[in-house]
Amino acid sequence: MKRCTWSQKDINIPYHDTEWGVPQHDDQVLFEFLILEGAQAGLSWDTVLAKRENYRKAFAGFDPKKVAKFTDEKLEKLMLNEGIIRNRLKIWSARANAIAFLSVQKEFGSFDKYIWSFVGGTPINGKRKLMGDVPGWTLELSRRLVTRIVDRATEEDDQDDVNSERYQEIHPMLVLGRHFSKIGDHRGRAD
Repeated sequence: MKRCTWSQKDINIPYHDTEWGVPQHDDQVLFEFLILEGAQAGLSWDTVLAKRENYRKAFAGFDPKKVAKFTDEKLEKLMLNEGIIRNRLKIWSARANAIAFLSVQKEFGSFDKYIWSFVGGTPINGKRKLMGDVPGWTLELSRRLVTRIVDRATEEDDQDDVNSERYQEIHPMLVLGRHFSKIGDHRGRAD
């Protein structure tokens, strides 16, 4: 099999050959990728793949109902877990993402129905070289998902005292989320 240039290592060949680019409709698997993609930000996908099973254990088998109920204490304990990427914002965002994920499921019947609605339920094969070539619906999907997460976090934020520990934890995510949800034009490589 001819593989993409990024998939030449033992850690990423199985992922490339069996998962990458394969349409996915299982909500729990979609939630898994939401968590893993969030952990990957700024790192290589190989790093995340090497820690995938540790993430599965740490994040309740990627069950969004369970992750949405993680307490602050549970999230703090995950900061000590050497098997995952120990970045506070990434770890704490898993709960916010789970809450937003469940909200989408409730409103649309499934997360799958929601995200596939952006492409009419059919995968789109687009050969892109620059981010400017990415269709508008991908940016719109990103904006809508971020907006849902930020809106949910803002509800929590509004109920917190600005001096509370919770406010201090979530405030950086709110600022980042508000900024990201307003990004309109992206430039750079799309591979």
